[in-house]
Amino acid sequence: MLSFLSLPPALLAFIAALPLPTNAQYPLPPSYQNILKSPIDPNVTISYKQPSNGTCTTAFETQKQYTGYIGIPPYTLAPIQQNYSINTFFWFVEARQTPESAPLTIWLNGGPGSSSLFGMFNELGPCEVVQMADGSYGTQMRTFGWDRISNILFIDQPNQVGLSYDTATNASLNLYTNEIFEPATAPIHDLPSYMYLNGTFGTANENSNTPWATTANTSEIAAAATWHFLQTWLSTFSQYNPATRPNITTPNSDEPAGIHLFTESYGGKYGPTFASYFEDQNARIRKGELSANDTLSIRLQSLGIMNGLVDDLIQDYYYPLFAFNNTYGVRLIDQTTQLNAINNYTRQCEPAILSCRNATQDPYGDNDATNELCESAQYICNNLTALALGAGYNHYDIRQELPSPDPPTAYVEYLNSASVLESIGAPVNYTESSPYVQAGFISTGDTIRGGAVQDLADLLRLGVRVAFIYGDADYICNWVGGEAVAYAVAGALPEYPSPTGVASTGAGVPPSYASGFNEAGYAEIVVNDSYVGGAVRQFANLSFSRVYDAGHFVPYYQPETAFQIFARVILGNDISTGADIDLSSFMSNGTANATHTNDVSDAPKATCWVRNFASSCTDEDEEDMRAGKGIVQHGIYYKNTKDITLPKTTVAAGIPGLPMVTSSSGSTKSSGSTVALTGVYTATGTPKSAASRYSTPAGSDMAFGQIAVILAGLSAGVAVML
Repeated sequence: MLSFLSLPPALLAFIAALPLPTNAQYPLPPSYQNILKSPIDPNVTISYKQPSNGTCTTAFETQKQYTGYIGIPPYTLAPIQQNYSINTFFWFVEARQTPESAPLTIWLNGGPGSSSLFGMFNELGPCEVVQMADGSYGTQMRTFGWDRISNILFIDQPNQVGLSYDTATNASLNLYTNEIFEPATAPIHDLPSYMYLNGTFGTANENSNTPWATTANTSEIAAAATWHFLQTWLSTFSQYNPATRPNITTPNSDEPAGIHLFTESYGGKYGPTFASYFEDQNARIRKGELSANDTLSIRLQSLGIMNGLVDDLIQDYYYPLFAFNNTYGVRLIDQTTQLNAINNYTRQCEPAILSCRNATQDPYGDNDATNELCESAQYICNNLTALALGAGYNHYDIRQELPSPDPPTAYVEYLNSASVLESIGAPVNYTESSPYVQAGFISTGDTIRGGAVQDLADLLRLGVRVAFIYGDADYICNWVGGEAVAYAVAGALPEYPSPTGVASTGAGVPPSYASGFNEAGYAEIVVNDSYVGGAVRQFANLSFSRVYDAGHFVPYYQPETAFQIFARVILGNDISTGADIDLSSFMSNGTANATHTNDVSDAPKATCWVRNFASSCTDEDEEDMRAGKGIVQHGIYYKNTKDITLPKTTVAAGIPGLPMVTSSSGSTKSSGSTVALTGVYTATGTPKSAASRYSTPAGSDMAFGQIAVILAGLSAGVAVML
């Protein structure tokens, strides 16, 4: 049994903030249009359907969607000790145009333990959840969803995350403590009924001897499970597998087109680890260790890491620096605290990380001695992140004091409605973040184990594009630490020649990433004809983008900027302008440093979401809820009925079986202007007006407020960071 009280204060604060699943009902038994054996492995099954029209409103009615599960039986991952079933949920959506030839992008949120449906509904997916005039929820098309240019596959991983599970089990959820108990029980006396809910989940719960025993507890295990998942998915939906097409974004390449993997937060660990595992498996196929007849090569063409935790040894040093001195002028700590923290990094955290890494020979978390060393280092270094927890600011966005406006928890309410669960074929209630998966990764010290920088350097050697994208208002994975990681990756290739394979020429192309990336300058990221969204340093296949006025969840805060960067990365273009370039000889021009300073504007009032009360509600709200005061409607807490505000009757949205009419003109109205629903922007110049250069771009309206927060309590390297 997991004892939350045995954890350190910062981690306890994190767990108290986790918004877990949700609904006081048991989902109906699912039905699928197709239940098939995997074309690759007959022991693996795939069950899927097309969700009812309106479930997720897309720009065009012609866009197909598929939702379902790939069932992986016990012991499939051998030699990994996997004595449990894995039922991995996916949601796929076609690109708005030519899906048969469009790129394929896989999206993974982080955590560890966070659902990729958070990214789908709150950041970059084809639709977003809005509240309608009667208070219920539906979906509208997202103007700058990444389906503008790519097919997208959202995967809930590892097991027990989101809608993924081992065995569907009826249980009770205590929202106040974020504990799941099996079997289900009646509500306890000291909580209102809306904070103690019965539903169906995986078997991870408080009454288990080891609640994380039925999920991955290292990134390597998660990578193996995802590789097996993709073997079946890509072979079943072969029409979307880019390996069957020529590579049009890498000239003179004999390799077929590859997949694009984009990740966020703890995805800074997932991305390099998954990519390395995929390449190792590809090598085994080439050597004949795996049969080429019943195994697919999974080749990446680009890897994007958004506000990622990549390497604690590098990034932890920058927590006290950013907390004291950042481009917003927000002081989270005083200078004495900063200097003490830097000293603690040098004398305690850094040696602990190195001790862990020197002992790490076990990628699957089977060696207790290694696990103890790495877990211990995790807690030691946790103090560097935790030092800013008491400042009263949102650690995902330092512009905002707590309680903070949030990317709406509306989508959690929506996903747990009976009609949506039935429409997508889910037999379990939706879980946004799992503390049990989190605890499993903590138990092995996964975040402290190294290798990511070298993995990323190896990807560059293979010609894979590596893009770091960081919102500059985020503390927990701040951009200065991310920039340092990008430099470290370049520095890991001091002898590697430029992509042309020759030394410097008259064009001035440096012979290595180590020198070339350092010599590149920061160019403005021109998003449209009136807006500059950030600055980018780009050399050959490596880039680092700082996105202005964005917190941890970049596409939520700056949807148009995030989309244009994404599109330019997967197309192999100049990230500054979107122009076609030859990456083998490209270097961005600009300033040596990204020195832009930001303003802090007033934030709208926070919405008090019951399932996210720890970060979206005041202490007084929490006390009143526990005392049974106030009223809850559609997942939102109000002190009085007079405080209830609903959208205008003109708000239209789709629900399962009742789709809303989408645009037939290929454009939509946003902030008074017409915005095209397809295409990417290529700049021919930079905006002239300083007043408009850094204002919020068109198409970034937000239904429930402008600023995001999910969790109030975080700890270095071990927090669920979505």
